[in-house]
Amino acid sequence: MNRRLFMTQAALGASALVNANASPLFHTADTRKLGIALVGLGTYSNVQLGPALQHTERCRLAGIVTGTPAKAQEWMQKYNVAKENIYDYQTFDRIADNPNIDIVYVVLPNSMHAEYVIRAAKAGKHVICEKPMGLNVGECEQMVQACKKAGVKLSVGYRLYFEPHHLEVRRLAQSKELGTVKLMETALGFSMANPNSWRLNRQMGGGGAIMDLGVYAIQGARRTIGEDPIAVTAQGFVRDKTVFKDIYESMFFQMEFPGGALSNSTTTYTSYVDRLHATTGHEWFGLQPAFNATGAKGDSSKGKIDLATPPFQQIRQMDAFAASIIDNTEPIASAAEGIKDLRIIDAIVRSADTGRRIEIDWKRT
Repeated sequence: MNRRLFMTQAALGASALVNANASPLFHTADTRKLGIALVGLGTYSNVQLGPALQHTERCRLAGIVTGTPAKAQEWMQKYNVAKENIYDYQTFDRIADNPNIDIVYVVLPNSMHAEYVIRAAKAGKHVICEKPMGLNVGECEQMVQACKKAGVKLSVGYRLYFEPHHLEVRRLAQSKELGTVKLMETALGFSMANPNSWRLNRQMGGGGAIMDLGVYAIQGARRTIGEDPIAVTAQGFVRDKTVFKDIYESMFFQMEFPGGALSNSTTTYTSYVDRLHATTGHEWFGLQPAFNATGAKGDSSKGKIDLATPPFQQIRQMDAFAASIIDNTEPIASAAEGIKDLRIIDAIVRSADTGRRIEIDWKRT
């Protein structure tokens, strides 16, 4: 993807936003490329982040952290990573002495996010943390304080904040071009019947599909409408108790918004579903698929939503964070957004556990 296409799409995305602060455009003429070190070389790093960093304009793949020597050798050869920029989990803290690395991207199981974000901050590095930001709000607040104390920026790996189709459905909703959104449906799920996956381990994953996939369904509604829910009601189900232990296999939840809109959402580890739908009455718009990393497709009562997209959604995500560092601005995919999602997830789980409607007081710190 060439520079002209990137900038054209970025401009389209910026004009599609009601909130101008969500624009990934760069504000200075500084053309430095900041060095990123990926911490954890699992599927997401291998299939998405590594390749995406070959297209970025404000950052570059500078280092890796892995406990598997074979992976280190593979990445060193594939991406020409310098040997001195390769670390394992015992030598990680030495990254503080490496001026070639500006940003640490934590791509580890959820239970390890807080530890490595805090260690990266102490090493003086800016941090991107994959979603969900942590296991709970308390962990996230510790991460924020560590980054604040170290004077570094913290962002969450929310790639869809910059995806053109999601920017367009947000524009349609918040501009009320097709009317005021009254109802929304959001859903994301796939089959995850592997009992050995860390995602099914409550201690490592934090709670199954609602932690792993729920963020997308939550954000699909709240960021489209442009409001935060004031109450949630949820139902949790476990059909295969031999696989899903101490976590819900599927969750359905409803969110109530202060403007009167309602949303109904599904997140599951039992079946494939990937959809966002909004209706204003007679008019409607939505995406299907909506949330996967391979691309969204949109439609509406007025016609197709068909926008050009970069080869990887993470290109704009990582470039925008690098730009916020260079420009000294607040990251768009901020830690505050990550904490907000964890508060909503906590309310959803409490509702499913108790069978009660749970109100969310956003004035509470």
